[in-house]
Amino acid sequence: MATSLDSIAAASLRLDPSPEAPVSFEAFDLPTGNQRLLGPPHAAGTVTPLALRATTASGGREISLDAAIESVKHLQAQGGLLTQRLSQHGTLLFRGLPIHDALDFSRFAHAFGYRPHEIIGIVVNRPELAPNVALANEAPKEVLIYSHNESPQVPHAPEYIFFYGHQVPSRGGESPVSSSLELFRRAREEVPELVDALAAKGVRSRVVYKPHPQYAGGSTLLQAFGKDVVEGVDDEAERRRKMEAQIARYGRGKHTAWEWTDDDGALVVTHHLPAIRTQPGTGLPTLFTGLAAYHRSAQVNGGSRANATKITYGDGTPIPDEYLEKLAQITDEIRVLHKWERGDVLVYDNVIAQHGRQPWEGAQEDRVILASLFDGEIPGAYGDQDWAQVVQALP
Repeated sequence: MATSLDSIAAASLRLDPSPEAPVSFEAFDLPTGNQRLLGPPHAAGTVTPLALRATTASGGREISLDAAIESVKHLQAQGGLLTQRLSQHGTLLFRGLPIHDALDFSRFAHAFGYRPHEIIGIVVNRPELAPNVALANEAPKEVLIYSHNESPQVPHAPEYIFFYGHQVPSRGGESPVSSSLELFRRAREEVPELVDALAAKGVRSRVVYKPHPQYAGGSTLLQAFGKDVVEGVDDEAERRRKMEAQIARYGRGKHTAWEWTDDDGALVVTHHLPAIRTQPGTGLPTLFTGLAAYHRSAQVNGGSRANATKITYGDGTPIPDEYLEKLAQITDEIRVLHKWERGDVLVYDNVIAQHGRQPWEGAQEDRVILASLFDGEIPGAYGDQDWAQVVQALP
């Protein structure tokens, strides 16, 4: 088993797809606060995000989207070179591409060759705008969405996340970038009791879905599990049967349970999940979680958002607040805040990198970030308990 990630010299990096490909990608430096050197277990000199700018062989400035897509496909055909960079840096930034709308973004994201991810049990409202593209989050601009891995509260999470900056605010609205590998290493050193408990017990995620959104930007029960429900045709029994069939697709057996609350028509789904997983290819442990995010959200946002999802240790006992606060403090120390420029594309390896959203000044519509989620090689288990095994959702 490998114990570190291979290092590359980002300052001199140039990704040349092939002599036939029209576009290359060159690394460039970002301002302090937007990019940092990663700590162990990453190799010395590894930065996040790795910032890449498209260039042409002739040095011309005009780059077509078709040419950029062709070059991405060439790079991925060479043993998945961009995927390799993601596994080393956690996050890639592409800047200066001619991406102007949801369809352009969809075409670029699909060029990487990953399988589109189907969200089962979505907790936020994400209306689709183009193939496998939706608004990232509709929460009000004042709401802090703290650093987290995508979908840690459900069994089936995406492996890759693409974000596109369609409209960016002048102040605030940054997207955090940090390493889940580094978070695990720091947590094991500074709060070992938490890591030991998570390894032994996992976490219990209790998610409440209601017929109506529980907070601004939240999803409905029908959005979460109702893909096969026929409105106006299915009676209540059939609606519930179809929704329960979607839950069964998680493939977690006894580690996923649910109950209906007849007083308000809500569905409560409980999962026993691993908060520690391992990176494919290296076997390195990664803290795949939203624990610090739930803790910070309860402190800053409060209200109904804090009631929709409850996370405890896997045996149902509470996780001490001082552990969660320490996890958030470490996260603050190891993350950078990406300052968006219009047209930026951030790509996260969701297994080893965390993201989020800072509040911003101005109008709600000043920040429009689109998202596209994809599946890849699933992370490995940390330990031999059956609940620690991660699986893909059933067809």
